[in-house]
Order: sequence, then C-alpha cells, then structure tokens
Amino acid sequence: MLKPLDEYGRFVEISGFRNVAIGDAKVFMESVCKDLPDGVEVQLFDADLVATWEHLYYAALNALMAFQNKRNASKTLAVEMALYASARRQIKRAIEFIGVKSGSGNIAVVVLGSDEASVEAGLRVVAQRLGVEPDDGVLGLSEAKTVRIRGAFDVSDAELQAVSACGDAEAALVDLVVERVALLSTRL
Repeated sequence: MLKPLDEYGRFVEISGFRNVAIGDAKVFMESVCKDLPDGVEVQLFDADLVATWEHLYYAALNALMAFQNKRNASKTLAVEMALYASARRQIKRAIEFIGVKSGSGNIAVVVLGSDEASVEAGLRVVAQRLGVEPDDGVLGLSEAKTVRIRGAFDVSDAELQAVSACGDAEAALVDLVVERVALLSTRL
C-alpha cells in the first residue's frame, strides 16, 4: 500500500511478507540497504506484533515529525520508525521487541522515499532478497495475533472495553496501539 505523505514530501509503502526465512537479520538488512535507491529508507518488523498497516503508518508519520522538529532519538528514519512502532524509548529494546529476528516468519516492511518510483524500487529490492511476493494479509488481525499484541502493548480488558464501547474491538485495539505510538513523543 503506497501512500503520499504530502506534508513531508515523501511516500510510504507498507507491505507484508508471509513465511519468510531470514537467517541473520543484520546481514539481511545490510544486503538490502546496499541496493536501495538513494534517499530510500527501509525498516522491517515482526508482523505478528503489527496492529494493521495503520500502526506502521503512524509510526512513520511520528518518525518524520520527530526529524522535522529535531526531536529524533536516533540518527536514521528507519530506526526512528522502530522506536515509534514499538512504543519504546531505547533503540535496543525497540529492535528486540518489534524488529525482525532470525525466527520471524511473517514480516512487515516500511519503505520511505521522496518519490513513488524509488519507494516501489525499494520494495522490489526487499522482495527479491526475500524471494517471495508481498502478502499484505500478514498485516491484518487474527484472534491469536490480537492476544499477542494486547499482551505486548499491555492493553487491558478495561481499556479495550472503554474504547470499543461502540462495537468494533479490532478497531479499538488498533486505536490503542496507535495511541501508544503517538504517546512515545511525550517520553523522548
């Protein structure tokens, strides 16, 4: 899903990949980054902790805002996105929490760039390295994934009930995770 971020002069692509095998995540990222077009940033996430594309979209927006306002905690947009997506202040904890690990089977990818063509080229590089086509189904919520996300982001029953008073518990969970993403800026 490619979206323009007009206020930042950027484009963001958020995609998922199912049943991948990444040995060493650091080596994999180095191989991806060396072939990316200039100005393109990529971050990979454990898709089993991603509360839909919206979660990563708002993490990307908050990372861009942090850089624009010179309130970034990291040196790169990719790492800043990981901080926001994890709702963690420390880089190491953020990567350990939501980053891709050697055992990650489903991954989510965020590609940021200044134009559509370079962002699409960045996604192609990731897909080629993984050897599979994108499958955005991994970004959706299942019952098991919802339980895992609730535990990981410490979403209580009371919180979920309060936000989903009008009905949709899935949308409420996404809203609560996005709220945690946004609140990170108050703790940096």
